[in-house]
Amino acid sequence: MQEAAPITSPLLSDSEAHATAALFRALGDPARVRILNLLATSGEPICVCDLVAPLGLAQATVSHHLGKLVDAGLLTREERGKWSFFSIDPQACARLGALVDFESCC
Repeated sequence: MQEAAPITSPLLSDSEAHATAALFRALGDPARVRILNLLATSGEPICVCDLVAPLGLAQATVSHHLGKLVDAGLLTREERGKWSFFSIDPQACARLGALVDFESCC
């Protein structure tokens, strides 16, 4: 799978454009943005069961959104017994920041 490329890259290849669009698609839902916010401010991995109440969504819906974020490479999943704990992938922050670094062009 091609790595997403910064918007300010000289010329995005088709595969870079598709990978970048996929990353933006993963963030294209308010619930997923809220999940990232909750994880970014928690300081430790969060169990899927602890995301249900703050998001006001059913556990199946939260799990669906978490799966999309994991598939996009934004989150990591750790199994602890029967529960899954999620955290932001450390490299994801750098990738997200690089995608929209417009200082060099504007």
